[in-house]
Amino acid sequence: MESLTATRRTMLQATGLGAAGWLSRAALALAEDTAKPHRTKPARSLIILWLAGGPSQLETFDPHPGTDIAGGTEAIETRRRGTLLAKGLERTAEQMDSISLVRSLVSKEGDHERATYLGKTGYRPSPVEVQPSIGAVCCHQYDDADLATGGIPKIGIPRHVSILPSAWPARGGFLGDQYDAFKTFDPKNKAPDVTARVDESRFLRRLEDLDVVERTFARGRAGAAAKTRHRDTIAAARAMMASEQLAAFDVNLEPAKVRDEYGDTPFGRGCLAARRLVQAGTRCVEITLNGWDTHLNNHATHKKLVATLDPALAALIADLKRNDLLDQTVVLCGGEFGRTPKINAGAGRDHWPHGFSMAVAGGGIRGGQTLGQTDPEGGKKVARPHRVADVHATVLTALGINPLIELTTSVGRPVKLSDGKVIDGLLAEK
Repeated sequence: MESLTATRRTMLQATGLGAAGWLSRAALALAEDTAKPHRTKPARSLIILWLAGGPSQLETFDPHPGTDIAGGTEAIETRRRGTLLAKGLERTAEQMDSISLVRSLVSKEGDHERATYLGKTGYRPSPVEVQPSIGAVCCHQYDDADLATGGIPKIGIPRHVSILPSAWPARGGFLGDQYDAFKTFDPKNKAPDVTARVDESRFLRRLEDLDVVERTFARGRAGAAAKTRHRDTIAAARAMMASEQLAAFDVNLEPAKVRDEYGDTPFGRGCLAARRLVQAGTRCVEITLNGWDTHLNNHATHKKLVATLDPALAALIADLKRNDLLDQTVVLCGGEFGRTPKINAGAGRDHWPHGFSMAVAGGGIRGGQTLGQTDPEGGKKVARPHRVADVHATVLTALGINPLIELTTSVGRPVKLSDGKVIDGLLAEK
């Protein structure tokens, strides 16, 4: 596809946008007729592609070609007429009929740690309680639903997995560490800590010795939890070690053609492993691509990172379709905030929580949409602004989970699963 290098003047004339008119034009765009696929049943799994460090919206999902804020960044056409992506996302552009872009996210958090917490939990940090990540919420709610319908289906692998985990991992928060994500790294290697390093007879003797310690520990201690928690953890670990589903982590079992589609990178292999894991029954998989904190050399760094992201994201969407999994799986791609429209003295872009993008696709999501719009002049005002919490409320709803459900924290405080609002028009009709 040809890249678009329209001048600023041509761009504004073609769209009818100007310093005073772009917001009105954005409002008119909401009236565009969009196909409404029929939504049959909620999704069952969530895959998060976490772009740690804060990706630039301008060099990814919200280019403004020919404007001053683009800084020379070019754009490409996509399968969805009128929707542009930054140059380098050619393969993702071919999947845009399945992907929607929320381009008007706003936040009050411009610090990496606090904004990451917000991005993963939907809540700002609080000294009162640690909120669970959305993956932990998903697993917790499905545990309750499965129990209500006759018991949790037995799977031998974790329901919550973090591949190439970031500095702020996916946590269970006040739901408990049993909902923390199982951490693993480049899937070209075996999953860590799931293979015995001694022969079977010695392994069994060690378990017998451990049982002696466990019984001694439980003696004289009140409370069933104190007596059984560690034993339950050991039992789950042993079940995983013996499970045939453990093969879901092994991307080397995939044909070379499929592996090549995702790209020969740890992140690409992580996305392929995510498809295998949700196919095996895992509820939530988070894969991290680090390095987006581009205070220096923004364009060069983004070019390299986009070259990793593009094949992985596009192949994931296509592969989920091919395996009849896309309708059952929500895919969310984004980071903690965006980057400044102004390029700094180090050829970089700084932190910008005032208008950034996330991509969402899959179960319950109407593909091919762009929601909201940022100012082509680089201002802080956006059309149709949404909070990160709104993304969480929308994703939970797509998963068949009511975001208004209240849980009681360990200090007795009632907290809703999300205090966001479902983004209007993003979900397919039931």
